[in-house]
Amino acid sequence: MVALSLTRKLAILADAAKYDASCASSGSEKRDSSKTGGIGSTEGSGICHSYAPDGRCISLLKLLLTNFCIYDCAYCINRSSSNVERARFSVDEVVRLTLDFYKRNYIEGLFLSSGIIRTPDYTMEQMVRVARTLRETHLFAGYIHLKVIPNAAPELLTEAGRWADRLSTNIELPTDTALEQFAPEKRPAEIRTAMARLRGKLDETTDDKKPTKAKPEKFAPAGQSTQMIIGADKADDAAILTRAAGLYSSYRLKRVYYSAFSPIPDASSRLPLAPPPLMREHRLYQADWLIRFYGFDVPEIVAGGEGGHLDLALDPKLAWALKHRGSFPIDINRADRELLLRVPGLGVSGVDRVLSSRRHHRLTLADLARLTASIDKVRPFIAAADWTPGGLTDDLRLRQKLAPPPKQLELF
Repeated sequence: MVALSLTRKLAILADAAKYDASCASSGSEKRDSSKTGGIGSTEGSGICHSYAPDGRCISLLKLLLTNFCIYDCAYCINRSSSNVERARFSVDEVVRLTLDFYKRNYIEGLFLSSGIIRTPDYTMEQMVRVARTLRETHLFAGYIHLKVIPNAAPELLTEAGRWADRLSTNIELPTDTALEQFAPEKRPAEIRTAMARLRGKLDETTDDKKPTKAKPEKFAPAGQSTQMIIGADKADDAAILTRAAGLYSSYRLKRVYYSAFSPIPDASSRLPLAPPPLMREHRLYQADWLIRFYGFDVPEIVAGGEGGHLDLALDPKLAWALKHRGSFPIDINRADRELLLRVPGLGVSGVDRVLSSRRHHRLTLADLARLTASIDKVRPFIAAADWTPGGLTDDLRLRQKLAPPPKQLELF
């Protein structure tokens, strides 16, 4: 076997990592190395969002430790039966790349995942060694996100959380049935067990009610996240969002990431030949936002579309509003926060500004225009001191006016 150069390994393993969407670096604690003599900070500036082989700078150095894998998941480009070029980094190579890229101000941290090699424990131990070496040997204070390998030993997960800012365990597919069909070597129960263990550790380190003077040991301060592949199976948006809502409530997840399925070479005949519309992924993110911050439940959101799917032409809040015109107009000077959050075009900060401003005087339409960036979308659904929408809420052209035809996006 011909030994690969570090540059070639980087090209292979950075490209192989692009399918994992759960690599945001938000939500971590502030940390810098100014007092330790080390390197790095979670407050970096002048950095984009990860690294690609073509030289684009994209915030996190996003890598697989290896794309060798003992599993044969039908939807994965790196499955054991796939005819792709394989590569593997050593621990020291990942450490060196991270430090070199950081010193050049290309990145603010590391996102590290991996195919499964030998055993889950062996793979997880190698990834933990990368994070531990960066923190202990090089006093690296930048951001680190590690992908959790389900079924790895609990003590390895505990150590991973000691060194990493965020941990993520991919749920893979929206339903257990789909996972058993396309990835029979993976067990849904093992994935949930890993997530539950992380939740337990997070609870231990954030429980302020414990009667102890000892400061709890830090554990993954940016929390845990997960990812679902969308469009590989036949799950509708209702099933996807129901699973996401359950994950948020059960495991204290910071984010559920939705990744549109991308057809792969030599794919199983059970998989679709074409990817889903990327607009579907976008609408799921919008719906996810409504669940987490706007007080909507899944049936309400999905009711804005048809047949268990979101309306691709409209954002989910607007779709819901158009199907519930009887709930409008909402008086911005009297409605409570919960109702205001249901107005299309009014975001969380906009609602907070409305609530604060109306304590001093009754708000007019011009006042509202200064408090929100989407007055054209808001206007048909609200009443103000000098405004009522009149026939706007019954205008049959309102949908076309507020929702231009969607454009299909490209995945890569």
